[in-house]
Amino acid sequence: MKGAPSDYLKVFQMDGLFPDNVQQQMKLRTYPAGRKLLTQGEDATAMLILVEGKVKVSMLSPEGKRLILAFKTPLDIVGDVEYISNGPLINTVESVMNTTVIEIPYTILRHEMAHNAAWLQFLLETITKKFELKSHTMNFNSLYPVDVRVASYLLSMTPVNEKMESASLVDMADLIGTSYRHLNRVLSQFQKEGWITKSRGSIEILNRASILELAGENIYEKGDER
Repeated sequence: MKGAPSDYLKVFQMDGLFPDNVQQQMKLRTYPAGRKLLTQGEDATAMLILVEGKVKVSMLSPEGKRLILAFKTPLDIVGDVEYISNGPLINTVESVMNTTVIEIPYTILRHEMAHNAAWLQFLLETITKKFELKSHTMNFNSLYPVDVRVASYLLSMTPVNEKMESASLVDMADLIGTSYRHLNRVLSQFQKEGWITKSRGSIEILNRASILELAGENIYEKGDER
């Protein structure tokens, strides 16, 4: 879909939430796969409404390891927590596929929406759900076996085609919270079963049905319905 921010807002039935003068100051931004939209620790200046594509949300732990929190699809909001806290970005957000967002500067929201009751209620519900999901992810997903985490990660990273490009096994191991050696053993087993094939810089899924069966449910997208 191409058009103005207002066209997307109508599709998601959010056009009534924002006055016309606010909608006119919104911008559409499109990012290719693998592009960072936001980086943890940097200044937060705008809220992003995800309207097309998929993003990967991760954070750097106190130990210096990057851990995956979730994969997000439309309709999801990024930058809402930072808008309320007036602090730096708490997560890194990266596009998994071609992704389109509506960008709304904080200055506009604070000037035009600070006393809008419907908007404030929407923010409250969104942030409450986000913290509940983050708590679930941090405390529960790590209890899943590594093969289930690997299967879920592969499913999330290949939403359209069956190949994950530029796959760094070290980064992938950090993101799902395991060691490089353990990850490599799991991927080698997947390859032995005929589910995937590995080559330098990419992993291709050959049997998606078997990976779906192992995962049972995609733990990194669980609870993502809005």
